[in-house]
Amino acid sequence: MDPPNPQFSDLATASAPDADHTSAAPPNTISADEIALYDRQIRLWGMKAQEKIRSANILLITMKALANEIAKNLVLAGIGSLTILDPDAVTPADLGAQFLLSEETTPLGTNRAAAASAALQRLNPRVRIHVDTVPVQLKPPSFFAPFDIVIATDLDSPTLNIINTATRLHNRPFYAANSHGLYGFLFADLIEHTFSITRARSNVPTPLGPEPRSRTCSVLAVHPKPGEEDRTEIVTKRELYSTWYLASGASQLPADILRSNRRRRVVTPLLSCFRALWEFSSLQSDPATALLGTPSPPASTLPHTDNKAHLALFTRLCGEQHKALGLPAETLRSELLRSFLQHVSSSSNHHNHNNHTPNPNSNGLAGTPTAAGTSTSELAPVAAVLGGQLAQDVINVLGGTQPPLQNFVIFDGDAMDGPMFALHPEGELGKGLLVSAVPVEAVDSVGGSGVVV
Repeated sequence: MDPPNPQFSDLATASAPDADHTSAAPPNTISADEIALYDRQIRLWGMKAQEKIRSANILLITMKALANEIAKNLVLAGIGSLTILDPDAVTPADLGAQFLLSEETTPLGTNRAAAASAALQRLNPRVRIHVDTVPVQLKPPSFFAPFDIVIATDLDSPTLNIINTATRLHNRPFYAANSHGLYGFLFADLIEHTFSITRARSNVPTPLGPEPRSRTCSVLAVHPKPGEEDRTEIVTKRELYSTWYLASGASQLPADILRSNRRRRVVTPLLSCFRALWEFSSLQSDPATALLGTPSPPASTLPHTDNKAHLALFTRLCGEQHKALGLPAETLRSELLRSFLQHVSSSSNHHNHNNHTPNPNSNGLAGTPTAAGTSTSELAPVAAVLGGQLAQDVINVLGGTQPPLQNFVIFDGDAMDGPMFALHPEGELGKGLLVSAVPVEAVDSVGGSGVVV
């Protein structure tokens, strides 16, 4: 797990929105041209939802194949504004993986975000596209305040922890996603999200309060649908979330899974592999725990298959995480570990030449490499599935008419399966988690900043 970052001493003070990321908002009402353009989706999720979507200001961090898919879907849906942040330059690997770039129009060395912005603008000229080339680690916490939703892709676990801390303190929904060859994950911290669903009325009244067998979902209100009072009801619910810091390492599987031997046996062991990867990344990024011979800062925080110490540590972490999750030892097979490591190691090897190292003495978020631990072994089908699912969830959250992702999706391209798991720590969730997640003594140990994650 990633330790709380001591560089957040100024997080409690929010500054005015960055002028570079705010521009004139679209008119409050949708024009006739927009109604014609978005007719199919307005029929699907309604005019009110489309109005919320068209006013959304979204930040997307790291412009690679996965982010290409996310950006495409959000822009075509008609969001108000998209800021794409990436300090890195286009490489030959990017040209082979990203459909927003082409060899004919994108010279090598061009900034990735700037290169993708032109194609995104052509997809939907109504959406305002902003480009930011400053490493996210150099951004002050107030940078995230103007955005309605923050999406971070292809970043290592410590960096995700840092960004999520900032979004929490500004009450902004946060998504994280990554792909390594055939494997990938999605994560959501929506803090507390309220939505309404329309469904057929039952003979049994829907009770208010926490839903049975759920720690995260509560029914807030039930109303008959106007004009269909006798057969349809509108149910308003609220989902509670936990931070990346806690959900990625200190969380447990839901009790209904742990109570069933059959259900525990079918939990994908990729969950253990990813949790081990996140822990490995955190250990490697910390000079106090990095393996001997690791440069500081490391070129990558991912394990290499040609490094015996990496293999031994990662294998041990996988076993520990599998046991901590309460999963049967026999479901963690050596063939899966070998395949997972091959995809992850390929990701690490391809990207080592393309890192930026921010100044650790700056007032930004952290002193870690911009793209440490990112993946360039990108497969278009995997990026399309993960990117499409994440973008759809963002649209659902903005519209507020569908249940959201809760809170992890683990994608297995070998099995073409992407189960969702609600992984949360014991104790309070939602907004209350921010002040109860870390003991007072842990806060004091990181410089007394008063910041917890």
